[in-house]
Amino acid sequence: MKRMFLVCILIATALSGCSQNHFNVPTDNFASRVKALGIAPVIIDSASDIRHPQKDQLISLLAETNRKNEQQFVRKLKTSGNFYTVTFLDGDAQNIFGNLFFRSETRNDATIEYNKYFWKNDELRSYIQKNNLDAVMLIVVSGLTKRDKITSISQMKSISSDYNHLIMTAQILDANGTVLWEYPNFRQSILTYDPIINLEYPDFSEAEANLASSANVKFKTIEGVRRFLERKRKDLLLRETQEAEAYGRQFDEILSLLKYDPDADKSAPQAVAERPRPVAEPPARSPEVRPSADYQPAALPSQRPAAPATGTQTLPPAEEIVPAKGSTL
Repeated sequence: MKRMFLVCILIATALSGCSQNHFNVPTDNFASRVKALGIAPVIIDSASDIRHPQKDQLISLLAETNRKNEQQFVRKLKTSGNFYTVTFLDGDAQNIFGNLFFRSETRNDATIEYNKYFWKNDELRSYIQKNNLDAVMLIVVSGLTKRDKITSISQMKSISSDYNHLIMTAQILDANGTVLWEYPNFRQSILTYDPIINLEYPDFSEAEANLASSANVKFKTIEGVRRFLERKRKDLLLRETQEAEAYGRQFDEILSLLKYDPDADKSAPQAVAERPRPVAEPPARSPEVRPSADYQPAALPSQRPAAPATGTQTLPPAEEIVPAKGSTL
């Protein structure tokens, strides 16, 4: 029972952590600063670590799948109700990237590997003001090579190697260049960050056919990547939906970290200060009258027994009743 109780506490702690403030500023401050949010077209960092031998075809495929899925994200964000308006911005994603991009670096923060982006302040301010926005969200798809372990379908073999991935990062920035929110997000209780797709795989079948001790790591074909990126999600009845699974998984993670209650910080202290009063107040008690320390009560003849008749046995007089100090008669 104790073990089960501890497990329940841990689960509750983890769930409560999901509702914390994931922004880089207090939520009430964010809510007052960002009412009009713009979403730029999803950007591809073609100069990042994308090692696929057919890189140009892969970039074209990504541009195509980005255009097919980014509107779905905007529609979901609009339903959150946390912004006065959410606008999808027109323009070519790569031109926007070329105009705003300053530099990038590969980070390893809290065991999370990702590409972090920095932007030109003047160009960013101009872009936000031109579109009459309070802030803009920039989403970037880039390449990253990191250590991973892949297991065969039979679960009998596995290979740890450096695999080339496609990842998605995102930031919300204001006109001053302040990063108000970012993904991957390091204000989570439990850090998770999954790539869009692993571009490589170990060929266990080839190794088994050739009686090799280890499998060769190969790149997936362009058509294989396309089928993966275009594979549709299924609902609870296993019916195919219109949403791509790879993009939907990334967008849902981003949206989960954008949810907030702007009144949470304000309501917490008020809940303590404004306690409800009881419905009925108990009647006030009359003040208690206490005798002084030198008070000596007189004898109370009315409390003595009547005098005995003549000729009868005389009873000893009754003891006087002296009240204890602090009492009243």
